[in-house]
Amino acid sequence: MMEIQEVSSLGKKITASVATVIAGKDDVILLAVTALFAGGHMLLDDVPGTGKTMLSKTLAKTVGGEFRRVQFTPDLLPSDLTGINYFNQKLGDFVFRRGPVFTNVLLADEINRAAPRTQSSLLECMEERQVTVDGTTYPLARPYFVIATQNPVETQGTFPLPEAQLDRFLIKTSVGYPSAESAVEILRRGAHGSPYDGVSPVCGAEEVVAAQEAVRGVYVHPDLMAYIAALAEKTRTLPEAALGVSPRGSLALMAAAKARAALSGRGYVVPEDIRSLARPVFAHRLIMRDSFASGGEKAAAAVEAVLAAVEVPSEKWDLPLQTVSG
Repeated sequence: MMEIQEVSSLGKKITASVATVIAGKDDVILLAVTALFAGGHMLLDDVPGTGKTMLSKTLAKTVGGEFRRVQFTPDLLPSDLTGINYFNQKLGDFVFRRGPVFTNVLLADEINRAAPRTQSSLLECMEERQVTVDGTTYPLARPYFVIATQNPVETQGTFPLPEAQLDRFLIKTSVGYPSAESAVEILRRGAHGSPYDGVSPVCGAEEVVAAQEAVRGVYVHPDLMAYIAALAEKTRTLPEAALGVSPRGSLALMAAAKARAALSGRGYVVPEDIRSLARPVFAHRLIMRDSFASGGEKAAAAVEAVLAAVEVPSEKWDLPLQTVSG
């Protein structure tokens, strides 16, 4: 079993490596590593050209994993993702040809441009880490991390992700435009070629799997479990929200908080782990009454209001807990 300090050290190596390519976005990189170590998936909602694809490629290369990119279009079929059984004339039998979902890091580019039928083909992959084709189930590689992107500006010809699909993403965030200083740094790095070419793996996929297993063992005090549950319950009573956070959302926040604690070198969660991740974990799960889409600034503001309304447990969480077991 990997020790928590080893998880923290590995996380720092990964974030530092990705930061050599993605300038000035340490917070987004940390969220990506948090989602990866928590065993979840990530949705990037942003305009083109902000580095979403490069972030995905660099992260995959840094952890020594296989990377596949799929451009989602209206004519994309489920079998284009999962694979298909075809008749091999030489063998005289049907053979399964694996689709691009059989990888470690999958970039679902502009996911909302594909039809709902194709979008739904990712549900089993993201939740059960397996693919079922013609009655046969095939396990996916470990780790398995989906990074999906969508453009919030160009909505013509798109199919908004249904709530069930959004709920599969542990974290939703945006890369955003760089600051003036970061923009200059991007130009400097790209003046003589792509900095991606100089990236080398800092670990192997098996080390990421070990880190994920260690994260699952991070301790969460019962008071903090009650705090997470209270935050979720409060979202269900908001007058401006038609749909609040589900129990799956509560589990997602706990998983993300565990990963953030481990990345900070702690074997236990503190309230700030929960509070710092509530917005990227909860906001896209809220359905606002005056909006046709989930997430957005109104949902983010609602999460901030919930954080302000629910009392934070008052124990001295900066001290190691003596009740940690296992």
